[in-house]
Amino acid sequence: MTTATPTKRNLALFDLDHTLLAGDSDFEWPRFLIKRGILDAAQYDERNSYFYRQYQNGTLDMQEYLAFILAPLTRFSRHQLDELHADYLENHIKPLIPAKARQRLAAHAAEGDQIVIITATNRFITGPIARDLGVEHLIAIELEEDADGNFTGRPTGVLSFKEGKITRIEQWLAERGESWDSYAASYFYSDSHNDLPLMKLVDKPVAVDPDDKLRAYAEEHGWPVISLRD
Repeated sequence: MTTATPTKRNLALFDLDHTLLAGDSDFEWPRFLIKRGILDAAQYDERNSYFYRQYQNGTLDMQEYLAFILAPLTRFSRHQLDELHADYLENHIKPLIPAKARQRLAAHAAEGDQIVIITATNRFITGPIARDLGVEHLIAIELEEDADGNFTGRPTGVLSFKEGKITRIEQWLAERGESWDSYAASYFYSDSHNDLPLMKLVDKPVAVDPDDKLRAYAEEHGWPVISLRD
């Protein structure tokens, strides 16, 4: 009797901000804290916008940005942060999740694909969002904790940003005893030219509501350009 060879499934990688979300979860977090009266608008809005412009231009100093964006986390216990995040998710993030994004995730799930969100935003912000989207596997910037489990304001490990996303997904595969060859095909959905290193590596890059630089590159190389906005 001949034993059938199991069919390989696909690997479907998704960026989060401006891809599955119609907005940026890292950008929205300080705005949420300002609305709650926790941060000063004059101090944070200008600085937040400054870093966001750097990101769009491809010139973001990630270490400098993380020192800024993670500082407020050190002011609260994990319990307090979790309570804040529940409000943030419900009132700031869920309205930014388009039905088409959920549908695209569901389509890959229906095919039996392995779905992973890979993002340059930290795990505290993105973990509950990934769970709301029904995605088990998340690769995000990891945060250092003190002996009591509270955040120190510093990242740890390889940052999942630009080429770092390649390092992190390959680490994730290795931890599972897998490689790129373990999958029939690999997809990566993203909006940003900052993700070009990983997009060039996968079999099927998909530009989602892309910025101008990514749109130009995608069109030049014949990549699909789609919208997940409702």
